[in-house]
Amino acid sequence: MAAAGDLQMEDVNVGRDVEEELEEEKKMREDGEGKDPFKNKKVHKIVSKWMLPEHARSRYLERANCLPPPVFIISVSLAELAVFIYYAVWKPQKQWITLDTGILESPFIYNPKKREEAWRFISYMLVHAGVQHILGNLIMQLALGIPLEMVHKGLRVGLVYLAGVIAGSLASSIFDPLKYLVGASGGVYALMGGYFMNVLVNFREMIPALGIFRLLIIIVIIALDMGFALYRRFFVPANGSPVSFAAHIAGGFAGMSIGYTVFSCFDKTLLKDPRFWISIAAYLACVLFAVLFNIFLSPAN
Repeated sequence: MAAAGDLQMEDVNVGRDVEEELEEEKKMREDGEGKDPFKNKKVHKIVSKWMLPEHARSRYLERANCLPPPVFIISVSLAELAVFIYYAVWKPQKQWITLDTGILESPFIYNPKKREEAWRFISYMLVHAGVQHILGNLIMQLALGIPLEMVHKGLRVGLVYLAGVIAGSLASSIFDPLKYLVGASGGVYALMGGYFMNVLVNFREMIPALGIFRLLIIIVIIALDMGFALYRRFFVPANGSPVSFAAHIAGGFAGMSIGYTVFSCFDKTLLKDPRFWISIAAYLACVLFAVLFNIFLSPAN
């Protein structure tokens, strides 16, 4: 009997030792995560509250890290900034204030007379009409794009961004066919459109008070940017060249369709979501129509 009692006591002690060791390992693991710059839980918690509905946050936090870092949005922003500095400093342009006619000769700008150079339908995003133009786009796409890429990674964010850029140039070629086009607003508005729809659909889960604040911020930013775009289009000085603003609207619609689908499929296989294929099919149908319009019906011909 005494031996049996000793065995039971030893089993209890061993169980306690194992539990204590497991707790210590868990604590050390959590401490290590806190010190790891690629897994800062405070940052990821803030990002999850702003980017995801409540039911998806725990899954995000389980695997959250900054590997890979938000390479796409940072690389695109640096490229746009480099092109702007090139034309503003190394080229004798008066681009610090407004769009200068000299920049219209850039091989990147969308020029309706050179539509056969297909790369211009994408590369126009690298050229901007002045300091206020590029600063507005950079601030918006970095402030929104970095947390979006932390959550959804670069492939999905890049898909939405470039879908907005292409939609912007094609829409401009249809609705404003004789006007030039510059700036990354199509891509920026695609990110904003996708995020806006997610906030709208998951409004109650994304903290109502902050949800209202987010919607107001987006609306104010869009109003200011659209106001500036309309000014460049309709109130440009007589010696300047008016620039189309259709890319803003088209980019927003691309974001509200493709962007919403992509960003709402967090932690799910995108290719298995029928909404994704429906939005892609609709997008490709619009692209095909725009291409045929440019070939056969465009006044720029």
